[in-house]
Amino acid sequence: MKPPEVLLRAQALCRRWGGLVAVDRVSLELERGAVHAVIGTNGAGKSTLINLLSGELAPSSGHVELMGEDVTRWSQPRRSRAGLGRSYQHNTIYPSFTVYENCRLAAQARTQKPWAWWQDAQKCVTTGATAQDCVERAGMTDLRELQAGLLSHGQKRQLEIAMCLATQPEVLLLDEPLAGMGAGETERMLALLAGLKASHAILLVEHDMDAVFRISDRITVMVNGAVIASGTPDFVRNSPQVRVAYLGEN
Repeated sequence: MKPPEVLLRAQALCRRWGGLVAVDRVSLELERGAVHAVIGTNGAGKSTLINLLSGELAPSSGHVELMGEDVTRWSQPRRSRAGLGRSYQHNTIYPSFTVYENCRLAAQARTQKPWAWWQDAQKCVTTGATAQDCVERAGMTDLRELQAGLLSHGQKRQLEIAMCLATQPEVLLLDEPLAGMGAGETERMLALLAGLKASHAILLVEHDMDAVFRISDRITVMVNGAVIASGTPDFVRNSPQVRVAYLGEN
């Protein structure tokens, strides 16, 4: 049996602000073909962990490896160019541009050509093809020419995933992509993530527990910045520590 391909690895990551320890010696691995969810109550350190993995924050200690290379001191743009993509809790789209143009701009950011200043970026064949492919993969072909600001909340979240894909990542860090969605929108997003799983390593931070247990291959539970359990959905569901600390059971 072929061993899992680990695309991103965190080793004993810590982040401190004075006496506050937001992330406390967290280690995890993201494998291609798997969704790894990180759950916990507000203030557990989940978003701080994503910021450490993406390069928005520097760790106080610990290491981050991307595709086998130590990227602990790399900036967020450099990690992005190396194959790390992320989405945010709040929409980061360009509302006055079309769905396609949002994706084209994301693709353009990935393949910048500052030396070709005389060329019209909008006519770049490569970025145009990448944008169209990501629109289709996100299931937004019928909305291609719609102004992004007119999309529903769920469609905007889909667009963020499409824009993330346009940067050609192999690792996806998704921060609450299901927040505020109705049942139908949630189903579409879960179908999108299931379709992306085979070719990507996905870290999912999410509060919708039904969705987490349906889509995840592995779940890590954080409390007060530290990991209290990590394993398969069944292992986490049956963990006494999780049931007490997170699910509120005695």
